[in-house]
Amino acid sequence: MAAWIAFASGLLFGLGLIVSGMVAPAKVLGFLDVTGAWDPSLALVMAGAIAVALPAFTLARQRRASLAGLPMQWPKQIGIDRRLIGGSLLFGIGWGLAGLCPGPALVVLGMGSVKALGFVLAMGAGMALHAGLERRAAAA
Repeated sequence: MAAWIAFASGLLFGLGLIVSGMVAPAKVLGFLDVTGAWDPSLALVMAGAIAVALPAFTLARQRRASLAGLPMQWPKQIGIDRRLIGGSLLFGIGWGLAGLCPGPALVVLGMGSVKALGFVLAMGAGMALHAGLERRAAAA
């Protein structure tokens, strides 16, 4: 049951990315170009997403288990530190260079984009590097 809920959630998320234009790198780069031909439409997409997610997360915080019966898992760390800032900077640089972030990149990859393939491979390499560094730090 949980796998079907995850599949349906991912499908809905992917369709939302397509409908909102978040899978179009040119549209995303237009949003990020605040000193040039700025396209504010993605700000409305983000505001809409927050408006939907905020009440849902508020209700979810009161639950011990998900609707699929799985335990709720919330982040343990809530503070801002160097790792969060560094990761945010790397994310922003990648988003600005490619016009894609991980979710839309996977959707665009599914649509057969070679550019997305390069992005997803680089993302996977970064995740592998991070996992290796985490293992190394834990062993030290």
